[in-house]
Amino acid sequence: MTSQPSIIAPYGAWTSTISAERVAAGAVPMSALMLGGADGGDIFWLAGRAAEAGRNTLLRYHGVTTQELTPAPFNVRARVHEYGGGAYAVDGETVYFTHFKDNCVYRMAAGEAPVQVTQAGPQRFADFAVDRARNRLIAVRELHGDGEHAQPINTICAITLDGGAETVLVDGADFYSSPRVSPDGRSLAWLSWDHPRMPWQGTTLWLADFNDDGTLAAPVRIAGGADESICQPEWSPDNLLHFVSDRSGWWNLYRLCRDRQRTEGLCPMEAEFATPHWTFGNSMYGFRSASEIICTYIDKGVSRLARLLPGSGKLECIANPYEEIRELRVANGYIAMLAGGPTIPMELARIDFTEEGVEILAQSIEDLPDEANLSIPTSISYASNGRTAHAFYYPPCNKDVQAAAGSKPPVIVIGHGGPTGMTVNTLNLKTQYWTSRGFGVLDVNYGGSTGFGRAYRDLLKGQWGIVDVEDCVNGAKALVERGLADGDRLIIRGSSAGGLTTLCALTFHDVFKAGASYYGVSDLKGLDQDSHKFESHYNEYLIAPKAQADAVYAQRSPINHTDKLSRPMIFFQGLDDKVVPPQQSEMMVAALKKRSIPVEYVPLEGEGHGFRKAENIIRTLEAELDFYQRIFGLNHA
Repeated sequence: MTSQPSIIAPYGAWTSTISAERVAAGAVPMSALMLGGADGGDIFWLAGRAAEAGRNTLLRYHGVTTQELTPAPFNVRARVHEYGGGAYAVDGETVYFTHFKDNCVYRMAAGEAPVQVTQAGPQRFADFAVDRARNRLIAVRELHGDGEHAQPINTICAITLDGGAETVLVDGADFYSSPRVSPDGRSLAWLSWDHPRMPWQGTTLWLADFNDDGTLAAPVRIAGGADESICQPEWSPDNLLHFVSDRSGWWNLYRLCRDRQRTEGLCPMEAEFATPHWTFGNSMYGFRSASEIICTYIDKGVSRLARLLPGSGKLECIANPYEEIRELRVANGYIAMLAGGPTIPMELARIDFTEEGVEILAQSIEDLPDEANLSIPTSISYASNGRTAHAFYYPPCNKDVQAAAGSKPPVIVIGHGGPTGMTVNTLNLKTQYWTSRGFGVLDVNYGGSTGFGRAYRDLLKGQWGIVDVEDCVNGAKALVERGLADGDRLIIRGSSAGGLTTLCALTFHDVFKAGASYYGVSDLKGLDQDSHKFESHYNEYLIAPKAQADAVYAQRSPINHTDKLSRPMIFFQGLDDKVVPPQQSEMMVAALKKRSIPVEYVPLEGEGHGFRKAENIIRTLEAELDFYQRIFGLNHA
């Protein structure tokens, strides 16, 4: 028999064992899954060290042990496009990686210290491929100029391993990614795109053969263009080029036929076999053999794992306990995944093809809360201005505390970043921090989000600050109508693009009573002026073409309408942020102070776009909670 809670306390004032310290210490970021070792049986991944200023270290699982390969101060992190990713590659027992501090490439053989390969300079590298036949790496290179407003130059570059000499193989486009050498070493495939498109709007897949001197013959366009997004080109073991395209309206798998004259779809369906290219090195499928693909796809916001037989198009589900599969790598005998679920934190899992069950090799949270204190999300859909929006709703949950009968909880509505991103239902202690204190949480996949097809993603075209805001506003209203939220204590919070959603919701609507902006956008024109190359034209898609931009920016930027904002707010801002510079938050804070609106500002030294240091994660959570409790007059239980 389940015991009844012994404490009665107002929603939002519950005492919880899920402390800010536990959130900061317990959530280890895990990313960049790779396979390697002498027989391909080793699993590599990156783990974030919040206690070491957010340093990324490289780990290897070998046999039954896990080894840390990169000693401090090495930080395995790329800076291309500012968002990075693709920071290392594995070739047997040897690892190549880029160090965040100096942007240089290093080689590290088994049991040896890292050795510098490239010279320090204005160049950055990411998305490595090993070209064994020519004893070199092939990578995306981003060359930064000296002028304050000079745009970096992106190319695909070869780096010799016996001296670090750099040779440009492909240039002329604004952006490149995914250089992939064929198994026979004769060909290279890659992606490119140009301003003003982002890679989830339109990319081109290219293929070229190597000349005898290592240069490339004339490239051939395989797929893609201005209105077709290509992702993750990969070679099968028998030298057939595969890729993901959204030409049907959904990111589905295709391959280039052996005659190289046509492409064919492998398994057409209304599901997403890829995610937006915000970072390099994403992997959602791989080859068990030339005739069998192991893949993950997103169906209505939830990940599925499957076996695909390209010859017949047959797709067979593979049983597993996860609802988010973030990365996937495939070897002959097993699958390695970074995956999670509502009661499962992000973890490194191994599924052996010859055995049943899942072997857990590492978890992002080792000290898990009592499952009775975990809020289990429900996937909900609701009407929003003539369309359907999607979200995950987390009810308040604490086995030791309950609220007075008939009362309704305050609800925090979250607009995710991106804005072409996606919220998932993997166990996240930051969410549980709020629900265990008596807050409900609505995590919204507003129009524009990934995971629901291109048409849903394109709902945000020209509508950023409108559609996303409407879907958050209408989600909050839906909860009130369903009796799940107190309409007088509705909160909205968001980071980056979600910060703009937060600010617009509070400025142009009267539903939310307080808000929190984490490095949020307040001045769209300023974002254009200050943004880095990767996103410097993104607003032409999200807001308006440059000819009409100024008028729309003025109309839609919260900084120009502070007279309409009368709700208390708290702002958090990294002072080293290059994506959304500090002045975006500081201008908003100054405007609110001038009008005597309750406002707080928490600037963080040494933090960029996203907070990595444990002490700052703790500081921001505690400050945000204290702010809400003071605003709503909540007393601690």
